[in-house]
Amino acid sequence: MTLATMDEATRVLAAAFGYESFRPGQEELVRAVLQGRDVLGVMPTGAGKSLAYQIPAIVLPGLAIVISPLVSLMGDQVRSLRENGVRAAFLNSTLSASEQGAVIREALDGAYDILYVAPERLADPRFMEFAAQARISLVAVDEAHCVSQWGQDFRPSYLAIGQFIDSLAVRPPVCALTATATGRVRADIVRLLGLWDPFELVTGFDRPNLRFDVKRLAPKDKLAHIMSYVREHPGDSGIVYCSTRKDVEKVHEALREAGISATRYHAGLSKDERLANQEAFILDNAPVMVATNAFGMGIDKSNVRFVIHHNLPGSMEAYYQEAGRAGRDGEPGECLLLWSDGDISTCRYFIEAEVKNDELAPEEVEVVRASRRRMLEAMVGYCYTTECLRGYILRYFGEAARGACGNCGNCSGEAKAVDVTNEARAVMRCVHQLRGRFGKGVVVDVLRGAHTARVEQLGLGSCGFFGALAEGAPRRSDGKPLSATVPAGRIREVVELLAAGGYLVVSEGKYPTVGFGPRFREAAEPGFSLLMKEVPAKAARKGRRRGSTIDAGDGLEAPVHERSEDEELFQRLRALRRSIAEVNEVPPYVVFSDATLRDMCLLRPASREAFLEVSGVGAVKLDRYGEAFLKEIASFEDEKANDATPSSSSFDV
Repeated sequence: MTLATMDEATRVLAAAFGYESFRPGQEELVRAVLQGRDVLGVMPTGAGKSLAYQIPAIVLPGLAIVISPLVSLMGDQVRSLRENGVRAAFLNSTLSASEQGAVIREALDGAYDILYVAPERLADPRFMEFAAQARISLVAVDEAHCVSQWGQDFRPSYLAIGQFIDSLAVRPPVCALTATATGRVRADIVRLLGLWDPFELVTGFDRPNLRFDVKRLAPKDKLAHIMSYVREHPGDSGIVYCSTRKDVEKVHEALREAGISATRYHAGLSKDERLANQEAFILDNAPVMVATNAFGMGIDKSNVRFVIHHNLPGSMEAYYQEAGRAGRDGEPGECLLLWSDGDISTCRYFIEAEVKNDELAPEEVEVVRASRRRMLEAMVGYCYTTECLRGYILRYFGEAARGACGNCGNCSGEAKAVDVTNEARAVMRCVHQLRGRFGKGVVVDVLRGAHTARVEQLGLGSCGFFGALAEGAPRRSDGKPLSATVPAGRIREVVELLAAGGYLVVSEGKYPTVGFGPRFREAAEPGFSLLMKEVPAKAARKGRRRGSTIDAGDGLEAPVHERSEDEELFQRLRALRRSIAEVNEVPPYVVFSDATLRDMCLLRPASREAFLEVSGVGAVKLDRYGEAFLKEIASFEDEKANDATPSSSSFDV
């Protein structure tokens, strides 16, 4: 039975979604669900994890319930499925009571294979009555990490999912999926959702098509940096994330004044405006979205070519999830993080101010807060590391790195590693003598020998390490100077770098103090060393050509598109896709992804049969759009053939 069902699943994969074979991990998850097993799948954004429940939902008799966290995205997901000929619907607050009733009746009559709902819907008595009557084939939990207090997007409403599953008269298989989950979060997902002996699959977190880069800039320089990048990538779709509404407004206004089609998204806008702006972005009417992290979870826009962070995110989980919205179609994507010292303080403020929830006990709130602090330190470490950025990300998620990736800002060789081991040892010794009672500012002042009012008031001028990093400071045991005068900013960086590495801990509260972390003893060992990234100012400012790329003046290399035949055809197919999307009132990427258009350029299909060989083209889309694209390709081929044929006047007889 399973083999026959897998054959059917493969047929559905080709007919509805246009793919001849499953991607790594998809087949194993689909097979396990069809065998009736619970599954937990961790697959990076863009790896096609949704197919793990969409294929079984179509193959299995009955209705699949998909629990998704954001109401605003359900319509987009359902629209994409319907474009592929899949019977899908959603049930949420955007529908009127009569519309919701109609969806429920149609679902009970077998009109749908997939029904999307928000977790809050599970507690609605009307929905519970519906669920008791429906033949539920599968429960899928998207963004499953939201159930864990150790995750970056913990949502108390997710805690009710396990109870809902247990309440069903016939328990169906449960499919829990996420793009970012450490081992601790995965254990929470299994426990809190009540998964039965689940088949667990972690396919890996690497996204080879994404290029990562980190730039430390003064706040006033960030906007110019973003403007430079967006101008260098005209027509590309991208997201600029900001930590505050104020920054969203500032960046959005600057882009619009520069003539760039951009829109915005944050919680301060009305619901109607947020939906309208999201639609403009999805439809490519405004290719650039400037937003807070309120935007994007579950966003299905496949042709996002860049994600820029104007501020430091609060965790690696949040950063990788947001950055991972680039290049979902497998085409190249850029992930650029801009940060400044003030961003770290802002993140710490948010942790202390925002971790509140009436559904959590005080001790649970503190657990969440402590977890967020650890996440932030890892994020700070990403900014400071001199190692391969891709390797840092992979190691954070428990995956072995394979050396330098050659496709990140650190591997490009533009940033140099500076040895700050001496400064680090001095900081550790000073913190030890101060017994963790004071904050970063006091530590810096003591080490620099600054006779500030605070230092004098506390009587710290007599501290053994007072002035240890100042001119004329004591010499090391080998006779060499400990250090010349070290700028205050550099010492602060060393403190943050030590905290990111677990050697120090910056406490919570209104007046954070600096104390020892779990790895503090390692800093006293002979082999201890600490490197810090330093980007030469000249490299950060000067734009220059490099072979087949252009350095856009910001250290981020932008590909130079040669006007080859493939590129010409791609642009023509992209224009055709846009016109078809406008007529059908769907996002362009829903018609065909950029990757599918690239495959058309490569294969140049001339018949319906050949068009089906293009990756991402299924029977439904062949019938809907095949003729128009085949005609455009044929027209392009004829034009090139005519251009290549010399006229009789070209020859001298």
